[in-house]
Amino acid sequence: MELFVRHDEESTAKEPSLFLLSSWMEREGGLTAGFSGRSGGVSAKPWDSLNIGLHVGDKADDVIRNRRRIAEGIGWSFDAWTCAEQVHGARVAAVTEADRGRGRSELQDAIAGCDALMTNVPGVLLTSFYADCVPLYFYEPAAGVVALAHAGWRGTAGMIAKETLLAMESAYGVNPGNVLAAIGPSIDACCYEVDGAVVTELERILGELGLDSDAAAACMRRKGNGKAEPSLKEINRQIMIKAGILASHIELSNWCTGCRTDLFYSHRTEGGRTGRMASWIGIRER
Repeated sequence: MELFVRHDEESTAKEPSLFLLSSWMEREGGLTAGFSGRSGGVSAKPWDSLNIGLHVGDKADDVIRNRRRIAEGIGWSFDAWTCAEQVHGARVAAVTEADRGRGRSELQDAIAGCDALMTNVPGVLLTSFYADCVPLYFYEPAAGVVALAHAGWRGTAGMIAKETLLAMESAYGVNPGNVLAAIGPSIDACCYEVDGAVVTELERILGELGLDSDAAAACMRRKGNGKAEPSLKEINRQIMIKAGILASHIELSNWCTGCRTDLFYSHRTEGGRTGRMASWIGIRER
């Protein structure tokens, strides 16, 4: 069964396409978490239509309207929308009340130099942006801590999943065994062939993880001629397990953004000129 459930499947195309992390939301009434699709927005081609990326050449006013639509669609104020610069690294930033709303309307105001955000502040909506990279969600119910990480191949090689968990432990004292994790829609091995430095870096990570042959094969298929087909989802799952999250607490989406360009943007499948989706997570103020 798919983890991220499309909530607008039978609604009009004018509504934003949202895929909800329903199992988490049903368990915790104040929690919202999910991922946006590509339909139900105002952007023109090639960003049609729910593009939320300010950095891809789309009209800024259209992007902000799309972001507002998503916030309204999940019942949150747009003032809560908070995002990072995203530099394909592994740095994690703690979001305070003073950071609430940073980056929502302009790139220059985003939290600089990081690809993961975490907070224990209710009423802050953490967001990050994708067009094939892997969205990682973290939630510690007892501590009321949430986090998001953006994991492309560089972030995966930098073990951003581990860095996020370590930062949550250091800042908020969370117990890794209590953390719930989810891995969202992203490109998978079926649509993702790599070579050169990417293969070298991912092989290094697999070696550091010390996986057995079957687990390593599930993470990356070697094709010969220096090429391979990695599953960044599975690699990040293994990193989470090695970092202390229980395997039973980690859930994976089956959606592949490369396969489903009818639903999602795919930088690789669409030749680099396309829009961006959003991941989000937040806990309402009581």
